[in-house]
Amino acid sequence: MHIENIKLKNYRNYEDLELSFENKVNVILGENAQGKTNVMESIYVLAMAKSHRTSNDKELIRWDQEYAKIEGRVKKRNNSIPLELLISKKGKKAKSNHIEQQRLSQYVGNMNVIMFAPEDLNLVKGSPQVRRRFIDMEIGQVSPVYLHDMSQYQKILQQRNHYLKLLQIRKQTDTTMLDVLTEQLIDHAAKIVLRRYKFLLLLQKWAEPVHSGISRGKEILKIEYKPSLDVSESMDLSKMIEEFQEKFAKIKAREIERGVTLTGPHRDDLVFYVNGRDVQTFGSQGQQRTTALSLKLAEIELIHAEIGEYPILLLDDVLSELDDFRQSHLLNTIQGKVQTFVTTTSVEGIDHQTLREAAAFTVNQGHVTKVK
Repeated sequence: MHIENIKLKNYRNYEDLELSFENKVNVILGENAQGKTNVMESIYVLAMAKSHRTSNDKELIRWDQEYAKIEGRVKKRNNSIPLELLISKKGKKAKSNHIEQQRLSQYVGNMNVIMFAPEDLNLVKGSPQVRRRFIDMEIGQVSPVYLHDMSQYQKILQQRNHYLKLLQIRKQTDTTMLDVLTEQLIDHAAKIVLRRYKFLLLLQKWAEPVHSGISRGKEILKIEYKPSLDVSESMDLSKMIEEFQEKFAKIKAREIERGVTLTGPHRDDLVFYVNGRDVQTFGSQGQQRTTALSLKLAEIELIHAEIGEYPILLLDDVLSELDDFRQSHLLNTIQGKVQTFVTTTSVEGIDHQTLREAAAFTVNQGHVTKVK
């Protein structure tokens, strides 16, 4: 798949912008703070209905304006779909093929993107929240049901934490409501944990050979899922629900005492091992970067295996963060098969055929020009 064009209205520092892209590598060149990352971000937001840089949608709206609008057309093997996202202070409205989608979870997945930015190098050494977000964003693109379960889980989790707090300070004494919320939470938690487990088995399958290639066969990468409960391939949904019920029954008194939900997918984590050693704790910076790169390249293949098409790759100021060998490995992997967007201040020093044949745009103070 590839994005053919994009049109921005009141988005970040762009009042009006219209660009057409080529189905190969598109390089967006410019000094810092000129707006090149905003172009890249707009493609991501059009696909995911949220930004990778901020959780506050109002920041996406141009100063003193009421709304921002992103329109684009994504070309898939069988059809070409117009997409539209309107962001206002009241919320978001998404259209696919000119039809407004009732839920954003129904909209996400029309266009698949993988973002690789400098902050993704924190995937290994960052907080568990960073790794959970990584899992959720990727599964959500291929499974609208998962996004719906996550959204419901977060709502119920909030209500449950609020009620636990009331029980803790004795503003409530009846635990019947807590039991109802627990049952509702478990229903979504079990589905989320099973889906994450299956996704990470697939990711392991793709990431291991990629990592071996980048490390020239010297390293073996293993991904270990650390959920709140032990999970195995033989487990089905009913068994998972049963396990959660037992766990919540055991910790009920402790949760009331603490006033917070102590178990569930919101506390899951991942651990990455290279040659049997935990990369976060014992890995060099090079190994941590290779692990992050391996995961991103594995995602490309995983999404292709799941939906039959390659996603769009967004490389935001990340090439300069990688050494020559890792740059070459990345560019060789995408060559000729993945539409890619690269933002950078300069392509000097990156000698690769993929970039020599790329379409190029320059950005200067919010003005984008295609290089002839």
